[in-house]
Amino acid sequence: MRITRRGFLSGLVAAPVAGTAVRAVGTTAPRMTDIRILDVRHGYQDWRYRAPYKFGGRVVDRVTILNVRCRVETRAGKSAWGFGSMTMGNMWAFPSPTMSYDVTLGAMKDLAERMARLTSQCREVGHPLDLALVLEAEYLAAAAEVSRERKLDQPIPKLCTLVVASPFDAALHDAFGKVHARNVYATYGPDLMTHDLSRYLGPDFKGEGLERYLLRKPQERIPLFHSVGGLDPLEAKDVEKPVGDGLPETLPEWIARNGLVRVKIKLSGRAEASRTGSTAWISTSAARTSATSSISSGRSARARPRASRASCTSSSPRRATSRQTAPTSCTKRPGSAPWSSTSR
Repeated sequence: MRITRRGFLSGLVAAPVAGTAVRAVGTTAPRMTDIRILDVRHGYQDWRYRAPYKFGGRVVDRVTILNVRCRVETRAGKSAWGFGSMTMGNMWAFPSPTMSYDVTLGAMKDLAERMARLTSQCREVGHPLDLALVLEAEYLAAAAEVSRERKLDQPIPKLCTLVVASPFDAALHDAFGKVHARNVYATYGPDLMTHDLSRYLGPDFKGEGLERYLLRKPQERIPLFHSVGGLDPLEAKDVEKPVGDGLPETLPEWIARNGLVRVKIKLSGRAEASRTGSTAWISTSAARTSATSSISSGRSARARPRASRASCTSSSPRRATSRQTAPTSCTKRPGSAPWSSTSR
């Protein structure tokens, strides 16, 4: 059976079903490597973007980040803390034609408070994937409660619920990797997992393990994409109000400064498609700038581009803040371990 990466990830999202049946799921065949949750702590960070960012027809100038720390313990008594972090992207995870930014963000924060409580109260013991089966149903029920109690014009979408849940899940997996002194992506084999993928994705995956779909070794390097929003100046003539902080103002300047060879373009509608020339101008500009900058004449051979790449997407990357030097987003591939301190 052949399955694409997108199809596999979609299955992971869709597999757990909300309801009492999932709430009753418990872990079986206990192992000494299984974990239970001891403590959960969370907090927020608020950032203003260096410049407004437009994607999907919406403009954002700020972001709230949800940070989560989770402490777990194995049946053998070993414990470790894990960390997870995620942007509360309410503009794309909870878009609303009637509710303001503050209303949808407030609902997401309310949901995060309830998730923290539910996660800390979880008494199941098992692999993080098995704990997720139990917790997801509770998270979805909490989202419905928040929607009712706050009398929201539109209920919190499942996507939004999963966005809020993601740092809790990441912290749990990170802690699992740390308590076993492994790269977190090396914790999905039969020596630590009791069940095969059929438990999470259905009978078509009977007998298959998650490790089959993951790289055995982390990649030393992964692509870094510079994101071009609908308001980002492409040329000097597009700069209506310079930021004036000493950093580049236009795309060619960013290419020359950071040695960019990959660009992610945010498009929405005919106006922006016309503005960018359907990626042709950006692709040509990137190649021309790369050829005349230090990218082709200095640094190491590994840093030199073979070709400039431009792609269009409607997903939301993490934007630069005042502490970052470039508005970039990173494409995470299987095998790269962003969470566990033992991953590098």
